[in-house]
Amino acid sequence: MTVEEKVGQTIQADIGAITPDQLLHYPLGSILAGGNSSPGGDERASPQAWLDLARAFRAAAAARPGARVPLIYGIDAVHGHNNVVGATIFPHNIGLGATRDPDLIRRIGEATAMEVAVTGADWTFGPTLAVPRDDRWGRAYEGYAEDPEVQRMFAGPMTFGLQGALVAGAPLAEGHIAGSAKHFLADGGTLNGVDQGDFAGSEQSLIDIHAGGYVQAIDAGVLSVMASFSSWNGLKLSANETLLTDVLRGPLGFRGFVVSDWNAHGQIPGCSNASCPLALNAGIDMLMAPDSWQPLYESTVAEVRSGEIPMTRLDEAVRRILRVKVKTGLFADRRAVEGDFSQLASPAHRALAREAVRKSLVLLKNEGGVLPIRSGARVLVAGSADDIGQAAGGWTLTWQGTGNTNADFPHGDSIWNGIDEAVSAGGGVATLSPDGTFTDRPDVAIIVFGETPYAEFQGDVETLDYLPTDPLETLRRLKAAGIPTVSVFLSGRPMWTNPEINASDAFVAAWLPGSEGAGVADVLIGDGDGRPRSDFSGVLSFSWPRDATGTPLNRGEPGYDPQFAYGYGLSYARGGAVPALSEESGISGVTTNVDRYLVDGRVADPWAMVLTDPDGESRPGAAKTGASPGGAVTVSPVDDLAQETGRQFAFDGSGPGSVRITGDPVNLSRQANGELTLSFRYRVDAAPTAATILSVGQGGVDIGEILKAAPADQWRTLRVRLSCFQTAGSDVEQVGTPFALSTDGRLTISLSEIRLASHENDSVCPGQ
Repeated sequence: MTVEEKVGQTIQADIGAITPDQLLHYPLGSILAGGNSSPGGDERASPQAWLDLARAFRAAAAARPGARVPLIYGIDAVHGHNNVVGATIFPHNIGLGATRDPDLIRRIGEATAMEVAVTGADWTFGPTLAVPRDDRWGRAYEGYAEDPEVQRMFAGPMTFGLQGALVAGAPLAEGHIAGSAKHFLADGGTLNGVDQGDFAGSEQSLIDIHAGGYVQAIDAGVLSVMASFSSWNGLKLSANETLLTDVLRGPLGFRGFVVSDWNAHGQIPGCSNASCPLALNAGIDMLMAPDSWQPLYESTVAEVRSGEIPMTRLDEAVRRILRVKVKTGLFADRRAVEGDFSQLASPAHRALAREAVRKSLVLLKNEGGVLPIRSGARVLVAGSADDIGQAAGGWTLTWQGTGNTNADFPHGDSIWNGIDEAVSAGGGVATLSPDGTFTDRPDVAIIVFGETPYAEFQGDVETLDYLPTDPLETLRRLKAAGIPTVSVFLSGRPMWTNPEINASDAFVAAWLPGSEGAGVADVLIGDGDGRPRSDFSGVLSFSWPRDATGTPLNRGEPGYDPQFAYGYGLSYARGGAVPALSEESGISGVTTNVDRYLVDGRVADPWAMVLTDPDGESRPGAAKTGASPGGAVTVSPVDDLAQETGRQFAFDGSGPGSVRITGDPVNLSRQANGELTLSFRYRVDAAPTAATILSVGQGGVDIGEILKAAPADQWRTLRVRLSCFQTAGSDVEQVGTPFALSTDGRLTISLSEIRLASHENDSVCPGQ
């Protein structure tokens, strides 16, 4: 192989940033479909479109002159083949951890592998073996448990399910795909649960806690390992030669290849997305460079030729990748199951997912035996029971899992569907009323509520307080009317829900059950005499908090004092009474945040985004896309420091438009006196055609000339001193709009990291 061909094997591009035609010229070894990438940018593309795209990339790679090595195609199938409409969506790992059922995990791995294989992909980025130690982490639901015993129990079976048993001299069997144990190492142990943060801990804790599952996955033959974004004692894992080479290749005995995470190499000091010899030299074999693949390929070729990356190291990485490609069957073109779309959400796979839902439910309370519900009863169903998207959570069709409707799950059943079917079959009547109102008095009410979808750092929270008040008001209203109440709580982590538990006669932790919500009814709804059809068997794999502070709560740690302990779980055979719980949260009821507005890709609480034009205003809320009422301003997500950490705003010039961050007024006078600045990153995508006013409160400055002078398509940082807005004719003692951008003309601008920051030498005061 030439140097160029070898380097190509070490680079992975995202399908959203490369075309099949480019593989005719660049010898890349891998592509991936990231969380928001899809055929032609259509997140609802058909299975055939997914397969056609995979075949187009493979054909182009094979047609390149001199091509000898096939492409490997990876995808995030983390709870089923969750990228494809119509696939089976299994419960997220936090729910599976509650089952304590290794055989179930193996069968889910087999079903997932088959559904991925029929659409043309070869490799999934799983199993996730993180051991989440702080439930405030936005990826807590991707972990099986807070205790590594469950990861050790499941890692082997999931690997066997995905890959099948490895047979010497033979490729993976048809319908199996390569796996990737992730994220190596200690991604679940970062300080304060900050995603991509730092694990400040000992080597012994790495061994005792965070290595949980990796030994078993490697022993089961997992073909790849993904390195973590995070750090260990300040050193990025993607540059940690001790762990990636000495440990992983030494005592752990791993023989596959190591892939980095999404542009994680660019976070290493001394590196950028376009160049990072440090990562390869430390032991990364394949660099996930979704949108930076081309400059990274070119720089890596140059670094190999200069000797900065030794040829021996490059050859080692390529040998590992080739070994996996041979084992995966890519050279043998092992694709007999491709196109058999009957495997997607097949009856067997749906039944398996429904079984997983049943086994994952954890009963926290069952006062007075309100459960199981007699199938002939009059049942009121309130809340979000008919929302499969909320039940599926993040990593579902899109990265964040937002914007999905039941139509996106053509083979799925919502929790409401299952309840309605079970009650109707027993001669009862179920009524869906999201707000909990009713005309005919019910015998019992089921209220389904919980977290809305999120993924990765978007899900990081400061406390575990469940903040929405509507479900609690509904529960209390029904309870005051003497109606027995059953709560079904959807969440990606344990949360402080003591008021909701107190207002419920029964409380079920349902986690994120996926597309087969009818499994909930299998356990809640009994027969005509009220006898159980299925009993609760799930037990907590994460300790349930006594207060809302979010202080790490893990069994075996000093001061361990949970509301419900690790391993807790009631059943019909084991009673269900729970004493009244304290409703003192331990935290202030008001979120304090005066200095962060758009951070890590989301509008920070308690602020909200407002888009305005002459027709009025609109609030996108948690949605990442939106438009002002008259369409003068639109917003959509863009990548900046990480995936989807920015927002692009397009002003069409049809009339005055603005984007504002608003909330209850705060006093910024001390910040202004200290010469703090309003700081934000920006990229001018289409220069302004009119004055562009940046405002804090009632004071504004024109930054139009700054934007016109900025190089197009380059991210830059602008810092404007708060005192500038005072001299513009306004004080900053009562600021309800700490950021606003408005113009009457055309402008397309991408923004991220809008916050208050210290005064730097590059801060400005436009107009002065």
